[in-house]
Amino acid sequence: MEILDGKIASLSIKQQLKNQIDTLINNNHRPPHLAAVLVGTNGASETYVASKVKNCEAIGFRSTLIRLPDNIDEPALLNTIEKLNNDDEVDGILVQLPLPKQINEQHIISAIDPAKDVDGFHPVSVGKMVQGSPSFISATPYGIMLLLEHYKIETKGKQAVVIGRSNIVGRPMSILLSNNHPYGNCTVTLCHSHTKNLKELCQQADILVAALGKPQFVTADMVKEGAIVIDVGITRIEDATTKSGYRIKGDVAFDEVAPKTSYITPVPGGVGLMTIAGLLKNTMLAYSQRSGND
Repeated sequence: MEILDGKIASLSIKQQLKNQIDTLINNNHRPPHLAAVLVGTNGASETYVASKVKNCEAIGFRSTLIRLPDNIDEPALLNTIEKLNNDDEVDGILVQLPLPKQINEQHIISAIDPAKDVDGFHPVSVGKMVQGSPSFISATPYGIMLLLEHYKIETKGKQAVVIGRSNIVGRPMSILLSNNHPYGNCTVTLCHSHTKNLKELCQQADILVAALGKPQFVTADMVKEGAIVIDVGITRIEDATTKSGYRIKGDVAFDEVAPKTSYITPVPGGVGLMTIAGLLKNTMLAYSQRSGND
């Protein structure tokens, strides 16, 4: 069993990006600029956005954090998006999800300029991904593909099972693994809450991606010997013994599953770090396409 260490892989990607940015600055070009929009004060969202901003600054990106109240109405948020769309100094825009109930998330996602859609959620980005055309890819699935690439995981012809069909992770992950790509070419089964014989399907998987948001859902009896297990879950579990008052758990019961696997991602320290790496890569791509500077 080998750990697919998101820290090691993401550091490698960030160093590559930092080298590119250092070269740009030395040649008197501005660095890429990511603008993040945070609505309200959701604790998890605060943590995620702070991490994204911190990572931007660490490699030399410019970053702007726009905080908006949780009672903002949709027209006001759309106005903020429009201003960012029209700002030539902003290369990438992300709106941290989830949004308050009075906001239609799809309206906001669709309002982002596709050329600045570094979260990869815009219908234009998704459509290009489905067709196998160059596009911004949703950051978590992109990060997983980068992790497979970093560790040179052989995927061709393997049976892959993805648990979870969200537009953020499950659906794009199933498409990427099935694409004609060096780290694709799998036969993919996409599972969800109505899937029958889920356990049996998982037991057939050479590659198992758990992205359903239920802590420790995947147990050892669901996993094939030698399988590659990718745990996307990040759930806060209350724990009074910790300083923060909670622990982070994945969708996989790591301690019992890990001994059966050939490769497995930890939580934390796995896919979450690669999600940020995917976002940074998307932002660099947006900058390069808009400025002509590679």
